[in-house]
Amino acid sequence: MYTVKRVWTVCLVLLATSASVSTVQAEGFLRTQGQDMVDQTGSKILLQGVGLGNWMLPEGYMWKFGPAGDRPRKIEKLVSDLIGPQAADRFWRQFRQHYITEADIRRIAELGFNSVRPALNARLFLTEGENPEYIEEGFALLDNLVGWCRQSGIYVIIDMHGAPGGQTGSNIDDSANDWPDLFKDKANQDRLVELWVKIAERYQDEPAVAAYDLLNEPLPQRTGAAEAYRDQLEPLYRRITQAIRRVDAKHMITLEGADWANDWSVFTRPFDDNLFYQFHYYCWDRPDKLNDISRFLARRAELNCPVWVGETGEKGNAIYWATTQYFEAHNIGWSFWPWKKMDANNAPYSIKNPQDWDLIRAYSRGRDKPDGETAQKAFDELIHNIRLEHCAYFPDVVNAIFRRAPGRVEAENYGHDGPNQSYVVKDAGQTSEYYRITEPVPVERIDSTGNRWTSRQAIRLVQAEWTTYRIGSLAARPYRAVVRANPQTVPAALTITLNGQAKTLPLAETGWQEIALGEMPFAAGENLLKLTVDRGVILFDWFGFE
Repeated sequence: MYTVKRVWTVCLVLLATSASVSTVQAEGFLRTQGQDMVDQTGSKILLQGVGLGNWMLPEGYMWKFGPAGDRPRKIEKLVSDLIGPQAADRFWRQFRQHYITEADIRRIAELGFNSVRPALNARLFLTEGENPEYIEEGFALLDNLVGWCRQSGIYVIIDMHGAPGGQTGSNIDDSANDWPDLFKDKANQDRLVELWVKIAERYQDEPAVAAYDLLNEPLPQRTGAAEAYRDQLEPLYRRITQAIRRVDAKHMITLEGADWANDWSVFTRPFDDNLFYQFHYYCWDRPDKLNDISRFLARRAELNCPVWVGETGEKGNAIYWATTQYFEAHNIGWSFWPWKKMDANNAPYSIKNPQDWDLIRAYSRGRDKPDGETAQKAFDELIHNIRLEHCAYFPDVVNAIFRRAPGRVEAENYGHDGPNQSYVVKDAGQTSEYYRITEPVPVERIDSTGNRWTSRQAIRLVQAEWTTYRIGSLAARPYRAVVRANPQTVPAALTITLNGQAKTLPLAETGWQEIALGEMPFAAGENLLKLTVDRGVILFDWFGFE
């Protein structure tokens, strides 16, 4: 065991353990039951969370940095080079104190998320070198987070994003040598096991902690790491789990496959009665494409354990709506990545660029070094900008994640309940080229731009064909509705039915048009919308509800 070292004497407010009982505490510990996660009452729980990236493990892409700032240790060096070691120490204390606060957690719960997945860097909890010592600040930050989540009634999945030595050998785990030295050096594995035991001892009686995520995205294939160490992964998971179980028999444990969590060939059979398996899901193809998850569903049936998506996101609203709908249709929870990042409109919150941040970014790419005063002002402004109250909120992103109005529903994101429930088409043998290619509703690309991150696609329906959509609303209220459509033949006609109330529209002109539908009354909760072509052939792009 290692001694506790006060690396920084910071004042972090620890929440009292005698806090009032919250929703989480009332429901008790989560556990697995067959292919479900359940609470203490036996009620099924889908973890629908958000990842707290860039807080305890800064990632260069969220700072808009280049190669000299692509991972925590390099970002730390860059900051120290620019403003000096003492000022850099102050900066990091303030950064970690303000990046995620109780206000963030309250807001996360208020928006409807029921869990968070904080990305931990082992270096914040344990020093490197021959005689490692525990670091108080990391544990204090995690204590605060768990306490805030307890108060807000949401769960924590503790994610070892950067293990001792690194489990990926890339920037995302703070690797020192661009190689997964966790697997190369047994001493690093010993340190990882002891760190997990330390965490488990601390939270063994804490129901706000849902699970321990033992390693994030280990052993990528493209670097050769998977080939070199794949056979070591499950034995290491087994060793960590056995060590945790000696002090904590209550919490779930989640295992990620090799190659960015998605190579499950490393798994044989469950070696613990309270674990679930995890994959990560990013749809970066152009045009937009829903990646198939059937192999994970097949392994779930074989392993008879729950499956969870520990990371998804980093794209746009059409994919956000599609992916969470896809997962939940197959009894899979998810965690959106990340909660906030700099200068972006595809996360719930965005951090404003500090003045002269372009000079800091340029320095990370090998350009001229800005003077110390300019750099200090930029980092001071960053501390101000990262606080939730100074960030920009994007409700359209959150509404897309939760599939609710107000917002836009892409026509290709019809339901996953199958024929005669989510759609009826005449030609059951037709397929789409890019999107939902195993289903017969024809999805066509309708743009030719070169933008990697967005694409426009539409569905083509003919007379008597229909699709359905489930759309949430936080309150019973009317929304002004619009549909973007392109009749291919005229005259044409369509009917839109919301919760049994139908509205039929004749269409006399070809070409793309945004057709006002007037106000449509939504119920609180889930609403069922049905789109039917009564006459002609019509392309549908999206519905808007404001």
